[in-house]
Amino acid sequence: MTSASSTSRSRPRPAGKGPQARGAAYFEELYSEWNHRDLVHPDPLEFVHAYGDARDREIVGLVAASLAYGRVRQIVASVAAALEPLGASPAAFVAGSDERRLAGALRGFRHRFTTGDDLRGLLCGAGRLIGRWGSLERAFVARMGPRDASVVPALSLFAEDLRAAAGRPGGNILPAPERGSACKRLHLFLRWMARRDEVDPGVWAALSPALLVVPMDVHMHRIALSFGATARRQADLKAAIETTEWFRRISPDDPVKYDFALTRLGMRGRLPGAPPADRRGAC
Repeated sequence: MTSASSTSRSRPRPAGKGPQARGAAYFEELYSEWNHRDLVHPDPLEFVHAYGDARDREIVGLVAASLAYGRVRQIVASVAAALEPLGASPAAFVAGSDERRLAGALRGFRHRFTTGDDLRGLLCGAGRLIGRWGSLERAFVARMGPRDASVVPALSLFAEDLRAAAGRPGGNILPAPERGSACKRLHLFLRWMARRDEVDPGVWAALSPALLVVPMDVHMHRIALSFGATARRQADLKAAIETTEWFRRISPDDPVKYDFALTRLGMRGRLPGAPPADRRGAC
């Protein structure tokens, strides 16, 4: 498994005339302009906001983040289709359902290569972890070490726990951080759960935003390259950690603070030196 401490030794140099050299004021301006609740749509995060109970938000966040790949409008449509049969309280539905009932509820679902059986397994696994720990938050925090410099070590163990509880299929849609994957969808889920502002609901109180890692996909990778936050040519875990360390020098207690604003700006092709986005969105 790659650790934050091992990858942060080769930090990229900040561009002399780039945004980092201009200081936090540049990013605060972006944050003020773009980090607003009414700019969330279209984004799978909007489904998390639709529920008031923390237990529902955990389940909805896990489903929405797990499907956050492909074109954003397709993602939104797929998340809506996945949640509709779970009713007014997805957490209660999961807690009160066995594998057969979940399979029936999700029969016929498909989002690109994710099937209803994949989601059935994932939700069964989540339900088993919640039954064991009381919440996904407690299950995750139980895997945190006192000296962890980021969420990466705990995320690897949490994903392993969830895969084991989910079985196959179900574990198929969970990436493996220990194999070098950027695990964008899981880091996106953690951002939603740990951060609290107008955009991120901040469901979990026990996980510090200071430990979060930037959700790295090809779009954020373009942004990171344009700023000189990483020189890596792949959107992998090392690139995510390098980019996080770059932003940590600007916002030590909240290095993922500008993620939503930057992806929204990137969608519109307004980043300095960044190529135009293909409008797949932030996901």
